[in-house]
Amino acid sequence: MQGNFTCVNARPDTLVLVATDSDGVFDDIDAAIADEHTSLQRVNAGSDVRGAVLATDPDLVICDLQIGNMGGVATALDLRLEEGAGRLEARPIMLLLDREADEFIARRSGADAWLTKPLESLDIRRTVSSLVGDSSRV
Repeated sequence: MQGNFTCVNARPDTLVLVATDSDGVFDDIDAAIADEHTSLQRVNAGSDVRGAVLATDPDLVICDLQIGNMGGVATALDLRLEEGAGRLEARPIMLLLDREADEFIARRSGADAWLTKPLESLDIRRTVSSLVGDSSRV
């Protein structure tokens, strides 16, 4: 497995892969959803997402729009293409946008949901719950 990633907790009920090179963004998401039932895994580059998905089979992928060498839109498109080719199982993708005008590209990326920064804890929690399907776990 290529890439550099860290896992905050052991794999419980729900695993969320967060692709961001921003410690603040990761901390916001961690504070909003990580608990005994939900763990977060982090990659610092969009190019590491596909390998992390293959290695850990997360329930949800969250991509920061401005991550490293392969942005959130390109990462979402890559995952959707791999799913379409049958090399990955389908899973929800959430984008973290920098401004409301970015919603156009979020729609085109195949993302299931998106939030615009600054991130609010309750919005993160609600959106993740709607994507993983069990609000009692997130």
